[in-house]
Amino acid sequence: MLKFVKHHMESITGIEIYPLISLLIFFVFFIALFYWVFTAKKEYITKVSNIPLDNQNDFIS
Repeated sequence: MLKFVKHHMESITGIEIYPLISLLIFFVFFIALFYWVFTAKKEYITKVSNIPLDNQNDFIS
Protein backbone atom coordinates (compact mmCIF):
# COMPACT_ATOMS: atom_id res chain seq x y z
CA MET A 1 0.00 0.00 0.00
CA LEU A 2 2.75 2.46 0.90
CA LYS A 3 4.62 1.73 -2.34
CA PHE A 4 1.52 2.65 -4.32
CA VAL A 5 1.06 5.93 -2.45
CA LYS A 6 4.77 6.82 -2.68
CA HIS A 7 4.94 6.08 -6.40
CA HIS A 8 1.75 8.05 -7.03
CA MET A 9 3.06 11.04 -5.08
CA GLU A 10 6.37 11.03 -6.98
CA SER A 11 4.48 11.47 -10.24
CA ILE A 12 2.97 14.80 -9.12
CA THR A 13 5.11 17.74 -10.13
CA GLY A 14 5.86 20.34 -7.49
CA ILE A 15 4.73 18.21 -4.57
CA GLU A 16 8.03 18.54 -2.72
CA ILE A 17 7.02 22.03 -1.55
CA TYR A 18 4.08 20.81 0.59
CA PRO A 19 6.16 19.18 3.37
CA LEU A 20 8.19 22.39 3.61
CA ILE A 21 5.06 24.51 3.84
CA SER A 22 3.55 22.29 6.53
CA LEU A 23 6.79 22.38 8.54
CA LEU A 24 6.88 26.16 8.26
CA ILE A 25 3.25 26.48 9.42
CA PHE A 26 3.95 24.13 12.35
CA PHE A 27 7.08 26.06 13.34
CA VAL A 28 5.45 29.51 13.09
CA PHE A 29 2.40 28.36 15.08
CA PHE A 30 4.46 27.06 17.99
CA ILE A 31 6.79 30.04 18.01
CA ALA A 32 3.73 32.32 18.19
CA LEU A 33 2.26 30.14 20.94
CA PHE A 34 5.47 30.29 22.99
CA TYR A 35 5.61 34.06 22.50
CA TRP A 36 2.01 34.42 23.71
CA VAL A 37 2.64 32.21 26.76
CA PHE A 38 5.74 34.11 27.84
CA THR A 39 4.20 37.55 27.30
CA ALA A 40 0.77 36.85 28.84
CA LYS A 41 -0.11 38.89 31.89
CA LYS A 42 -0.08 37.09 35.24
CA GLU A 43 -3.56 38.40 36.11
CA TYR A 44 -5.05 36.95 32.93
CA ILE A 45 -3.46 33.54 33.52
CA THR A 46 -4.75 33.50 37.10
CA LYS A 47 -8.27 34.51 36.00
CA VAL A 48 -8.44 31.86 33.28
CA SER A 49 -6.99 29.14 35.51
CA ASN A 50 -9.68 29.78 38.14
CA ILE A 51 -12.61 29.42 35.71
CA PRO A 52 -13.08 25.65 36.32
CA LEU A 53 -13.18 26.29 40.08
CA ASP A 54 -15.77 29.05 39.87
CA ASN A 55 -19.09 27.59 41.11
CA GLN A 56 -21.16 30.76 40.76
CA ASN A 57 -22.11 30.02 37.15
CA ASP A 58 -23.19 26.39 37.67
CA PHE A 59 -26.87 25.80 37.03
CA ILE A 60 -27.65 22.44 38.61
CA SER A 61 -31.37 21.67 38.76
